[in-house]
Amino acid sequence: MQNNHDLLNHIDQIHTTELGIERIRKNLDLHAGDVVHWCRREIARADKVTRKGKNWYVFAGDSVITVNAHSFTIITAHRASQARYG
Repeated sequence: MQNNHDLLNHIDQIHTTELGIERIRKNLDLHAGDVVHWCRREIARADKVTRKGKNWYVFAGDSVITVNAHSFTIITAHRASQARYG
């Protein structure tokens, strides 16, 4: 079983697509200039990180960030109350 150190060791590789940026901004009503930087910061200070199948689920504050475990692509992010896992 992998632990959250695997994700943190690759934090500089975490990225997303243009559509991912739009999706994250919409889902979180986020006004940050650099969405990837915001997500990396939240991942670094996460309350809980779990891996289920091919994805990491990062619980930070009231948000859940989903990251592909192989490509380190941020897939989406939701408010914890709206998120569905795996």
